[in-house]
Parts: sequence; structure tokens; C-alpha cells
Amino acid sequence: MRAQPPLHSARDFSRYFESPTDVEAVVDLVGLVDKADDRVAQLSGGQKRRLDVGLGLVGDPELLFLDEPTTGLDPAARREMWEMIEGLRDAGKTVLLTTHYMDEADHLADRIIILRHGEIVAQGTSDELRDSLGDVTHIAFRVPADARLDLLGMEAEVSTHLDGALVRIPSKSVQADLGRVLHWADRQALDLADLEVVRPTLDDVFVELAEAPPEEARGQ
Repeated sequence: MRAQPPLHSARDFSRYFESPTDVEAVVDLVGLVDKADDRVAQLSGGQKRRLDVGLGLVGDPELLFLDEPTTGLDPAARREMWEMIEGLRDAGKTVLLTTHYMDEADHLADRIIILRHGEIVAQGTSDELRDSLGDVTHIAFRVPADARLDLLGMEAEVSTHLDGALVRIPSKSVQADLGRVLHWADRQALDLADLEVVRPTLDDVFVELAEAPPEEARGQ
């Protein structure tokens, strides 16, 4: 089957099912219309992954399992795979996706389950998982190393680099604290380079759970 063009492979595979999905529609859904008559050996790695998903769709499943579908793909092929998975979701398919890429889970998943040693240690939406870390939003910026941080009057984490000081301020009220920072910078005539509000990422959640004792992780 692998030696045949994608369209022929899908047609052959559809014979295993009593009510298969329209093969041309599947080829279109996985974005292989332009490659339908090419040999599989001529397809790129990302296109072969698309073909694998297409073969899984031929039987019109209600639930589709995708096991790390973007591993080893280049950034362009990875983005194409994301778009295809979004198309499956929009078409009403339920997709169970396993991945080690937290940005991928954040981008694609309606609900995320984090496993450690085969046990569920956290689950929820990406926002719920971030919120589980508590008030760890930071205001971050760079200033010259000789800036009068003592006049800022706020708790700050400071690390000094060749290009100045990186300042991170934990904040529970970002709007108010950001106003204080900007007022301080104006009084000091400072330009705040790389000013940003940094929320916890899913990577932060994953690392936190990985380092926590199992009983604490289960309580997330």
C-alpha cells in the first residue's frame, strides 16, 4: 500500500469498512489533493504523516488517536499538521492527541491532561492549569545596570548581564503595578527595554508538577 499514490492507498484501505468516508473528501481534508497521484515515497515527512491520519479517517471514526504526530517535523510541516488537526476538530471529530510539546497542547487542546509515571497529575484547560501555579505573573524589563532600583519601591528579582539588569517583578495586580513601573521609569528618564507581562506557561506547569512529590501533584 505504501508504494501506491495516497488516493489509491485510501481507496484500498476503505474496503475494510462497511460505510467508509468518501475517499476524495478525506484526501481533501488532510490536504493532499495536490499529491493524490504522487507515489508515497515522493511525499515529504509531513505529508506522510498526513496520509497516516487520512487512512485513520477513512473508516469515519468518532474518536481519532494521534500519537505525537509532529515529532521530527520541521517548523513548516509542524504548522501544517496543526492546521489539519484544527480542521478535524472543526469537522466535529474528537481527537485524543499525545504530545511532549507544551506549546502544541496549548494551541490545539480544548482540555489537557498531564501524566507522570502513568498517573494523571493535572487536568483542565490551559488557563486553568496556568492558574494552578497561583499568582506568578511577572512584569519584566531591562534597564542599565546603574538604574536606581531602590527608588522603585517594589519587590524585584534582579539579574545583571552585560547589556544591563533584567528586572522581574511578581505582580498580583498587573495594571496597577505596571503603572507604578512606568511612573518610576519616567522619573528616572529610563527606557524600559523588552518590557513585557509574563504569564506562566504550560512548560512552567509541567516543570512544577515534575518536581513536586506525587501526593502534591495529584492535588493540583
